[in-house]
Amino acid sequence: MFISLETLGEIDKRLLEVIAKSECRFYEGSYAFEEFPLQECLARLSSDALALVRDDQVWSQLVPSVDTDEELYGLFRFHFPPGWDNSGFVGWLASRLKEKFGTGVFVICGQNSGRGGIFDYWGCLIALKEKVFADIRVLLDR
Repeated sequence: MFISLETLGEIDKRLLEVIAKSECRFYEGSYAFEEFPLQECLARLSSDALALVRDDQVWSQLVPSVDTDEELYGLFRFHFPPGWDNSGFVGWLASRLKEKFGTGVFVICGQNSGRGGIFDYWGCLIALKEKVFADIRVLLDR
């Protein structure tokens, strides 16, 4: 992790460089959260789950889904280059997407030490998937 004191302009410049150097994967299809009681984790854990997180009452796993009774999301993921200061990235990109598309996103982070450390899964409403993906591609190509 990095600690850096910067102006808003310096942050924007640095994070535009970070996103351009990051590895981004766009996922096909749609995803939803599936919830189940804590004691059912081993029986219900899906090998297709991209994320698994819990609170004091339930496990929640992010899995492929086409169930229109669920809130469906489009997903993309970032791996960052080793040694680059990506501090503030989540807030920076989430704010840009909120301003441009009027909606929030969710972010689930994980760690892969062999690929630069922290990585992020991002979810947006399925109705905005193509527009959000196109906007991210513009940032990646800068």
